[in-house]
Amino acid sequence: MTELIEKKSRFLSYAFRIENEAEIESILDSLAKEHKRSRHFVYAYKIGDKEKCDDNGEPSGTAGLPTLEAIRRRNLDNILVVTIRYYGGILLGKGGLIRAYGKSAGRELDKYV
Repeated sequence: MTELIEKKSRFLSYAFRIENEAEIESILDSLAKEHKRSRHFVYAYKIGDKEKCDDNGEPSGTAGLPTLEAIRRRNLDNILVVTIRYYGGILLGKGGLIRAYGKSAGRELDKYV
């Protein structure tokens, strides 16, 4: 797990090696139980040619896509990244969200390169 604090918002990124999409729901459910008070559960994954990302309520393209790009830049496969955000009361704006989610996911993924 990697933690990033950005303008009082707390971003916790987790990376998991996965073999198929069926594993993803179980991982997301487990993290949701652990982090009941968080605002957003953003995720992205890549399994072979299959890629998917989800902004989970953040403005479109500001969370899931930067996370997926972090996976792509590192040429990783069979990987799921989940970033959990605890809102700190200060709006980050679209650019701030893109940077924070990408940076948090990237730091976590660097452990796998």
